Amino acid sequence: MTRSASDDQGKHASARALDAEKPGRSPANRSLERGTEILRAFRPGSTLLGNAELAERTGLSKATVSRLTQTLVGAGMLQPDPPSRAFRLAPSVLSLAHAMRAGSTVLAAAAPLMRTTAEGHRINVGLAAPDRDEMVYLESIRYNRRPSLRSVVSGQRVPMELTSLGRAHLHAAPEARRKALLEHFRRLRGAQWKTLGLEISAALRSMDSTGWCAASWQHEVVAVATSLTVHGSHYALNLSVSTVEDFDLTVSNLAPTLMSLRERILQEIERNEID
Repeated sequence: MTRSASDDQGKHASARALDAEKPGRSPANRSLERGTEILRAFRPGSTLLGNAELAERTGLSKATVSRLTQTLVGAGMLQPDPPSRAFRLAPSVLSLAHAMRAGSTVLAAAAPLMRTTAEGHRINVGLAAPDRDEMVYLESIRYNRRPSLRSVVSGQRVPMELTSLGRAHLHAAPEARRKALLEHFRRLRGAQWKTLGLEISAALRSMDSTGWCAASWQHEVVAVATSLTVHGSHYALNLSVSTVEDFDLTVSNLAPTLMSLRERILQEIERNEID
């Protein structure tokens, strides 16, 4: 089903509202906050955006967007494209992402163990963190023996409500945050929520009883995920395979490997902190 521009604007506005109660927000921060909304509007497939499109995506006025894009160009965060009268992200944005990855102690501990698991079991292993109503892959190592049309790379976003990663995070999130997210998804999904809400409830119960949950939100792809909390920061770890085999059988094969990997990652993080 094709989403209209107004649908997208509504989704972005609703997602922004999830941050409304976060600490550190004050009127003095509004210009910075609006500038980050401009940068957030750029996604794969939406790499070249003009002021009118940015205003539509962010809900900001065209005059405000025009001022902000010029400021971001001056700061080296956006590059103008004169022929199209639009903008694209500048290389400096990539350097920020690289600095984040290079400085992550969780990634430093997890990535080698993820790679060993992916290679040894010929499966896909991913680590993600929440951002508003989505999960962002921090690392994705793919060794599934069966080819898949879908590729996943660091920085890629997936829906929180549909994925095992997202549902594992919902279980780990503080209760108030979880309730806000579930209400957001209820409004966002409309008629789909009756079925989706039941699936999420089942995933939360599975997390309670086993420590993991499973989902198959894409055709012939089975994923199992668990959560990790490190110094108050929430992450989700998953294993996935592209397969035509029975869902329950696939899950039962993946789950022990997932929980073993989780334990080894947490032990490695603790060991690195002691050293």
